Amino acid sequence: MYSVDIYDRVRRACLKDGMSAREAARHFNKDRKTMAKMLKHALPPGYRRVERPKRPTLDAYIAVIDEILPTDKALIKKQRHTSKRIFERLRDEHGYAGSLTTVTYYVREQKRRTV
Repeated sequence: MYSVDIYDRVRRACLKDGMSAREAARHFNKDRKTMAKMLKHALPPGYRRVERPKRPTLDAYIAVIDEILPTDKALIKKQRHTSKRIFERLRDEHGYAGSLTTVTYYVREQKRRTV
């Protein structure tokens, strides 16, 4: 992925200064197809995931996690659940057989979305 700065320089060279795309490809040392994309989009197109990632081991327990996180917001920071503690509760109380990493990734994602 190229920075916005290179996009601006390429677009200025081709659209304002009259440099051809082929000449710009040589000048900026980029492929012609890359130049075409840079001229087509004003900003670098970001990656968009088509569908949500599948978590077969975690999907059954998402409701429990989503119940724990909002109740933690009312507590002081020292008393909130960590992702490790949520994992331990899932394992002990609900029979979760997945890994800590899967729970950690999901909790991190949910905390970022609610901030």
